[in-house]
Amino acid sequence: MVKLQQDRAVKTREAIVRGAAEVFDQYGYNGASVNRIMQRAGVSQGAMYFHFKSKEELARAVMNAQPDTIVPRLDSDGLQRIVDMTFVWAWQIQRDVLLRAGVRLTNEQDGTGMHDASPYVDWSRILETSLTEAQDEGQVNESVDVRQFAELLVSACTGMQMYAKAVSDRQDLPDRVVAMWRILLPGVAPARIAASIDLNVRRFA
Repeated sequence: MVKLQQDRAVKTREAIVRGAAEVFDQYGYNGASVNRIMQRAGVSQGAMYFHFKSKEELARAVMNAQPDTIVPRLDSDGLQRIVDMTFVWAWQIQRDVLLRAGVRLTNEQDGTGMHDASPYVDWSRILETSLTEAQDEGQVNESVDVRQFAELLVSACTGMQMYAKAVSDRQDLPDRVVAMWRILLPGVAPARIAASIDLNVRRFA
């Protein structure tokens, strides 16, 4: 019985987060309302406030769920894993409302009362961990400061998706990510490693 209740609670929370993502993606933070989110998620007020005490708490849950939409889809390692992480992200942001809403909320915090850098910091830490492993394996040059490079990648991808959103509704984002890596790889990896990286972004379409 306890297990059943726990499973039901998990499913209810997932439904609320998914419903919130759909509403935030469509209306933004300021245009979203808790009532609209409850209707989209198909839950009662009691269920909503059992899991989330405010709209801001819901928004933070959506913002911080971004890695869960990408990392489980990766099966590569080393420097290829970092490249693939950005490739999956470039495709998923067009298809996964949870990721897309998380990105929107993270980027549009001005005027919402939220000041939460944790999504950026979390991505930097994930990338830094993978970059450190790749560097230990000789796939990233010793001269590369992996923390700075991780932060550079987060900053570059943040700006790149905003630019792509404006000019193509992100349809050309995967190609832009490939162009970024063609520029970066020769400077951060030994020549033989850089040449071995698979830049076929279409395999994640």
